[in-house]
Amino acid sequence: MPDAAGPTPVAILVGTAIVAGLSGYMIGIASSLGFLPIPFQTRPEVARGIDNYDDEEESEEEDIEESLLDHAPNWANGIEADKRDGLKNSAEKEVRNREPVKEPLGDSGEECKLILVVRTDLGMTKGKIGAQCGHATLACYKAMLKSKSPILRRWEKSGQAKIALQVKSESEMELLQATAMSLGLVAEVITDAGRTQIASGSRTVLGIGPGPKSILDQVTGHLKLL
Repeated sequence: MPDAAGPTPVAILVGTAIVAGLSGYMIGIASSLGFLPIPFQTRPEVARGIDNYDDEEESEEEDIEESLLDHAPNWANGIEADKRDGLKNSAEKEVRNREPVKEPLGDSGEECKLILVVRTDLGMTKGKIGAQCGHATLACYKAMLKSKSPILRRWEKSGQAKIALQVKSESEMELLQATAMSLGLVAEVITDAGRTQIASGSRTVLGIGPGPKSILDQVTGHLKLL
């Protein structure tokens, strides 16, 4: 018997078009029913900025190993989310009620810096200290940003100086926080979530400022460098 003739190029093209059409139709049905994501679908834009600060929620970072992040806060966190993650000290209200708090400082044109006071009695490693100082820096920055202080802009433009100092107890750190707040400085204490190295609830780093050097020295001028 003679060999059967193969399909013509036209038949191949028609067959391919039919298969592609059916596949696209099935994918479209699956997407409309929610089984597949709809490609190129635009998502509603989320309102950001200071005016919406308290309405924002913390984002999920499922694709990142949580233990590597410790409890690093997300920029979009609201105040309550920051407290849950340890960015805000839960005892902050106690300090505010115990010590008089002045109005935020104005921009006097003086050199500004940010102070990071680290507790050395907790035995934190260098990596842990670095992470906690990062949390404290962000906490202070967010507090200053929300208050719209002109000092923040001066600090940003002048190199964002940061000084790491040390204390040997929680009580000493609390006293420094109260003193700083009484002078009108931002003072944020980081409370650890207890996921690595130290116990949950441990107050690790106090961030003070950014603020004028002369005012900060009244609070931490006697402390040693870390």
